[in-house]
Amino acid sequence: MVAAEVKNALGLELPNSSMGSLWPGHWGPGWRRQLASAWSLLQQEEYVYFSLLQDLSRHVLPVLGSCGHFYAVEYLAAGSPRHSTLFPLDEAAPQGGQAQAKAISHIALSFLDMVSHFENDFSHRLHLCDIKPENFAIRRDFTVVAIDVDMAFFEPKMREILEQNCTGDEDCNFFDCFSKCDLRINRCGAQRVNSNLQVICNKIFHHWFSSSPRSPAVSFPLRLQLQQAVRECAGSAGLSGNSWRAAPQVFWKLRRLLQATLRELQDME
Repeated sequence: MVAAEVKNALGLELPNSSMGSLWPGHWGPGWRRQLASAWSLLQQEEYVYFSLLQDLSRHVLPVLGSCGHFYAVEYLAAGSPRHSTLFPLDEAAPQGGQAQAKAISHIALSFLDMVSHFENDFSHRLHLCDIKPENFAIRRDFTVVAIDVDMAFFEPKMREILEQNCTGDEDCNFFDCFSKCDLRINRCGAQRVNSNLQVICNKIFHHWFSSSPRSPAVSFPLRLQLQQAVRECAGSAGLSGNSWRAAPQVFWKLRRLLQATLRELQDME
């Protein structure tokens, strides 16, 4: 029954050996209450995600414990558009300038690490369909953590969601996850045509790197290259008619430029 719930929620068929985090290891005298608690937790998709992924990814919240249908996770302050840097950086960069530029570069690199991780390190690609600052938080070491995964889907579930009836491409947009309408059969394709990276570039990196700060801490040529790479990544330049998926070379270009930014800031220090 646990395996059936996981398949229903995540679209994944998992072996019994991987269910440990969702299944109480030892039944005590109050086993009926334990069973009721375990079942109520299983009805919450985020709990299932966090429990299964906490030992596999540093980019999701660990479950610290549970009581009845409540569960506790690591407390982190969420991002917000109200912050000029999207995430609270008061401790890391209290006065902006070089410290702020350094913190943002570290966070951007962690976003890239998360993109690569969700793309390549699980048995199925993990799609994020609601990318905005409020759904992420930053640890003290600048690690990006997904704190709201209500709209995260592994590939099998994503294909099931996208494959719907349509009369145009706009009918195939599921929040930040897009597909295309095949007008011959009036059906959305099961394959997502944009990517986590493209949406992050559009909704987060664009805010950081697509305008020149008044007191730039990074050299103009490097800032210009970052702006161009972010535009290319977001799809506003070099958009292919067949696919909006950001090319792998854009990922590595962004990574190289962010590492160069950190080296430049380090040299200034």
